[in-house]
Order: sequence, then C-alpha cells, then structure tokens
Amino acid sequence: MTLARASAQDLFDQKTAFGRLALVHVIMMAGDTLVTVSLAGSLFFSVSPTEAKGKVLLYLLLTIAPFAVVSPVLGPLIDRSANGRRILVAISAAVRAVLCWMMAEHLNSLWLFPLAFLLLVSSKLYVVTRGALVPEMARTDQFREHGDRVDDAGWPNPDEGDAKGYAGFNAQLTLLGTLSGLVAGSLGAGILKGIGAPSVLYVAVFVYLGATVASARLQKPVKIVRDQVAGLTQEERDLNALNPLGDAEVAWGLVAASLIRFSAGFTIFLLAFGLRRESAGLGWYAFALLLSAGGSLVGLAFVTRVRNLLKESTFLTIALIATGVGAALASLDPVLAVQVLLAGWLGLCGAIAQPSFDAITQKYVAPGAQGRTFARFAVRQQLLWVVGALIPVAIAMSFTVGDRLLAILMITASLVYPSGRRRAPS
Repeated sequence: MTLARASAQDLFDQKTAFGRLALVHVIMMAGDTLVTVSLAGSLFFSVSPTEAKGKVLLYLLLTIAPFAVVSPVLGPLIDRSANGRRILVAISAAVRAVLCWMMAEHLNSLWLFPLAFLLLVSSKLYVVTRGALVPEMARTDQFREHGDRVDDAGWPNPDEGDAKGYAGFNAQLTLLGTLSGLVAGSLGAGILKGIGAPSVLYVAVFVYLGATVASARLQKPVKIVRDQVAGLTQEERDLNALNPLGDAEVAWGLVAASLIRFSAGFTIFLLAFGLRRESAGLGWYAFALLLSAGGSLVGLAFVTRVRNLLKESTFLTIALIATGVGAALASLDPVLAVQVLLAGWLGLCGAIAQPSFDAITQKYVAPGAQGRTFARFAVRQQLLWVVGALIPVAIAMSFTVGDRLLAILMITASLVYPSGRRRAPS
C-alpha cells in the first residue's frame, strides 16, 4: 500500500481514532499555513530590507518563547490525563481562531507581536500533544492493517522493534499536513495578493473553527494496560522527562534531528535575504516553498516504502549525509536557481528525519511521560531552528559561504552521529 493511498484511506475512514486525528491535523496545518502567508506578507515582503531584518529577528525570538510555557507547564498537564489531550487539542484550535481575528484587526500595530506570541503558544501546544496522541490513536486495527506485529494491548511488539509502525503513521500525518499546506498556501497567496493580509487571517479564523469541531470528535483513548504506563510513578515520569540523559538512542537521535532542523532554519533565511539582496520577486520564494513541499513528499514516500528494511537511526544518518552533500553541491554553483533546488532537497531530508525521530521517541519513552518529553524535545529542536535562522539574518553572507558552512557541519555530523550511537553505553 503506497503512502498516499494509506494516508487517504485513514483520513476518509472517520470510524477509526487515527482517521479522526488525521482530519484534525489536516485542518490545523491549513490554518497554520494561512497564518504564515499572512505574516510573511506583512512582516517581510511588504517592508524595506532593513526594517524586515528587525521584524524577523523579533519574530524569531518569539518562536522560542512559547516553549518556555509549553515545556514546564503544559507538558506535565498533557501527561496527567490521556482524555485531557483531546481537550487540549480543541482548546488550541479555538484559541487560535480568536487570536487570528484579533491579529487581523491589529496587523499593523504593536499588538501584533503579543498576539502572535499567544498564537505560537497554542500552535506548539498542539504539536506537542499530537506527538503524544499518535501512539494512543494508532491502535490495533490500523497496525494490523499495515502489517505490523502488535501485542494483546494493541501496541507494536517491542521485541520485534516494530515501532517502525509509528514512523509510518508519523509520515502519513506529515504527508497530509504537507498537502494541506500546499492547498492552503496557494489559496492564501491568492487572497494576499488580491485582497490583503488581514483577509488571509479572517479565512484562518473559520479554518480553526473547523479544527475545533473536528477535535471534539477525537476518540477517547483505550485504557493503557502496559505495566510501564499503568504503574508509572512521579519519579519515573521525571526520569522519562530527562530521557536524553538516560537513553543513548533517544539522546543521539535528538542531536541528529535538531541539526536537520538547524539546516532548515539556516537555509530558509539564507535564501530569503538572498532574494531581497538580488531584488528577486516573491515568485522565487513561492517556488522554493513548492519545491520544499515536493521534496517532503518524496522523502515521506521513501521512509514508508523501506521502513521495514532500515532502522530509524539509519534514516537519520541518511538525512544528515544527504543534507551535507546537497549543500556542498549547491556551493559549487551558487546561483539563485540552484539555491531554490537546495530548498527542495532539504525538504526531502527533513521528511526523512522527523518521522524517524518521532518514532524513536514513541518507542523508548513511556506513553505516560511522552507529553512532557515531546515538549522538551520540541524546545531543543526549535531552538536549533532559530539559531540556524539567526545566522543569515544577523550576518550577511553569500550563498557560497552559507552552503559551504552547512556542508561542513552536516557531513561532520553524519560521521559523529552513528559513531556516537555505537560507542554510547546502552
């Protein structure tokens, strides 16, 4: 069964728990894309390069701040009640609907930034909760249908290492979210050009209202009977929250996935400010985003087709090598078209890495501690994305210099990551 067919089948089968989660994800990603299009039009492309740099720096700092709330406060809340996770998803959507309305009314005032901060908090709340929901929603019926071995409780057989099933479901959500973003992005770009940025946000209001309704339909998770979850003490929860210090597979996986995120942030803003320097049109950036989405689809197809042949750690190694080699080749011919192609290549690499790391986390971290663990991991990954983005924003550099720096870092990482995993104590 191909990834696209499996994704469509699960999405349109609203009798299953995972199908309903997939529908929520599709709507959420559409709303997030509309917000991104609106903010890009108002904060970056509609102002001078100097003014854009200041606004972008402020926005990048805002993208880190929400995790200061999500990680220590909301992460444990996600873990305390499995049923509460459904409520948190619905709250996240409803709050974003209200905030989009308010942002549309204050798009050109200083109120935009605190409103954007609150919207990002709500967005990150959903991202963290979704990671913890996948093992709950992808239960026995879907795993058996996809050919994975499960135990009597409906979980992938840990002795067989079949957490690859999680990688498949994570890839399906990523695929559906990417396609939804493409459609919503095209719609948002048309509205932005024809009517203006506020109108894009008003459309996002109705999209998030739809997500709120869809979230209310999420099924209650089946009670978890595994000893590792049912008997999880607070001390064990705290230990799992610090899982990167205790499990080498997760710790090194987090390093690899975070570096892939770093490369994404670095390349996006290297390209964006390169476009501004060369006075290139908005169409170039849109084409880069389109290629990035296309690369993501190819990467996801690769993950799902060979997920039973390779380990998640192997996928991460492949993503690191491919990122480094792609950047090195791009540095040989640093023209705008090649840089746009690199954006598509990095979209492919990111699509290989993220579902694989999510599967590692879902395999090695007890479900009773996954909420706070995903929150902490999201902090680290977002921090590396922002650090990567800040470099080309703060330091003007050519495509050649930027690509060479990225190539050196990622090729080095592709050698250190597998070596570190093998030498780390189990």
